[in-house]
Amino acid sequence: MDIKGTCIASVTDEHGPVYVYQTKKNLILSFDGKIYQSCIKLDNINGLSLAYTQAMMAALFFIPHLKTAMIMGLGAGSIAKSLYHAFPALTIHTVEYRQAVADMAIKYFEVPVSERLFIHIDDAANYMKKTQIKTDVIFSDLYSSEGMESDQVQSSYLRDCKNALTFDGVLVLNICHTKVGQREAFDQLLEKEFAGKILSFIIEGGNKIVFAFNNKMPVLSEDELLAKAHTLQKSINVPMTRYAELLFNQKWLV
Repeated sequence: MDIKGTCIASVTDEHGPVYVYQTKKNLILSFDGKIYQSCIKLDNINGLSLAYTQAMMAALFFIPHLKTAMIMGLGAGSIAKSLYHAFPALTIHTVEYRQAVADMAIKYFEVPVSERLFIHIDDAANYMKKTQIKTDVIFSDLYSSEGMESDQVQSSYLRDCKNALTFDGVLVLNICHTKVGQREAFDQLLEKEFAGKILSFIIEGGNKIVFAFNNKMPVLSEDELLAKAHTLQKSINVPMTRYAELLFNQKWLV
């Protein structure tokens, strides 16, 4: 089903087309004119409109002092912009495979050009293998028009992400539209690389949001988690208590 809206920009590189659509309320990035790759609301250009991007922010519940963030897959830059405006002292490194996507994100989606927001044009797996940066959180959301990128389900990529985390760092992944058996195989890889230090929940729409911890599982009470959700909710204007409630169902709370 085609995206309902007006195509206001398009470009084609060696990897295929990149489209920008505008509706009455939204600005949409797509690689095929059918599936949303990213979406922002015109009346909240720095907000997070897609549920899975909101859910991924729950990783911030577990980080004591947020100084550096990495985002694998810039897209239209919704996560990068939300973090950039909510945390004025935060340094953000984004990795985007396609220069054309980065150009669209800057021109049409108002991704800031800033000394504390870096856009690296590279393959995510290659970047993670060579980076010397240590980061408090990695948001990994690697998708093309054909589905989840194979890099995201490789042991070497997960291991390199783990090595790039600070002591209390968290890797958060969006897992969606996986092939039969792929999600189970990926769960096994995560268990192996992170020694079972993993939390996850499934949101409406079927996306599985995974939190993998570098050091140890967090020790929080239900009240502490809810308090963190309320604080974060004020910073990013997202109803984070709903994701705290999803985490309540896990058996790790003290």
